[in-house]
Amino acid sequence: MHTRRIGDVEVSAIGLGGMPMSIEGRPDEERSLATLHAALDAGVTLIDTADAYHRDADEVGHNETLIAKALASHDRGQDVLVATKGGHLRPGDGSWTLDGSPRHLKEACEASLRRLGVEAIGLYQFHRPDPKVPYAESVGAVRELLDEGKIRMAGISNANPDQIREADEILGGRLVSVQNQFSPAFRSSEPELRLCDERGIAFLPWSPLGGIAKARELGSAYAPFARVAEAHGVSPQQVCLAWMLAKSPVVVPIPGSSRPETIRDSLAAAELRLTDEEFAELDAV
Repeated sequence: MHTRRIGDVEVSAIGLGGMPMSIEGRPDEERSLATLHAALDAGVTLIDTADAYHRDADEVGHNETLIAKALASHDRGQDVLVATKGGHLRPGDGSWTLDGSPRHLKEACEASLRRLGVEAIGLYQFHRPDPKVPYAESVGAVRELLDEGKIRMAGISNANPDQIREADEILGGRLVSVQNQFSPAFRSSEPELRLCDERGIAFLPWSPLGGIAKARELGSAYAPFARVAEAHGVSPQQVCLAWMLAKSPVVVPIPGSSRPETIRDSLAAAELRLTDEEFAELDAV
């Protein structure tokens, strides 16, 4: 497995997004654990989660608990950087709400520490800006968690360029990652990707294949990805992830998965090399 860097930590060039294993439509625990173990067997050393990745109101942190169980039962579990997030909530009715208050973020971090069973979270990310709370206050709480040693690295998610600059300033130049939506169907985070490239901040695209429901349709929706995939004898999903990796050395895609076979297919993208002509064709989509 090729590697990239988040802060001072070397991680697999492609990580695993845990959300599909815990929200609506999730598989049973046996299949989820098999998926996580398949990722570890294939060399994954980055798993992304969040306390809000759950379905019902009484199971906050379902995905964190699941990941902790998988890591504890695998001989390579200790090699994994777990990236989790706080500031988003799910009341249990299918909706998503926000709480970026410092008090909530600190309480959420403590709860994540307990579920993950660690003394310090490898990478803690402010999940999404809360319009009711000044951004500086939310990021300031993350800075305090970093200073206190509750988290080892700090990141932000769903941020615009001004927020990236502000967060990095508040954190004293210690912002290591930005996690934004990015895929062939969602290219509006190009400015954030470029800024991260300029500053050497890891850019973690979420839903890089277009989301749980549309990942299988990538080839039919975007003909260039299907053509390049056919030329290489691989899936359009692999081509998509290889295109993202080729955009910048700071990009670390985190495709979600709930099946061993899909995460294995995604991880193979790290070995796929696109020609300059192929990259240009895909990038123009």
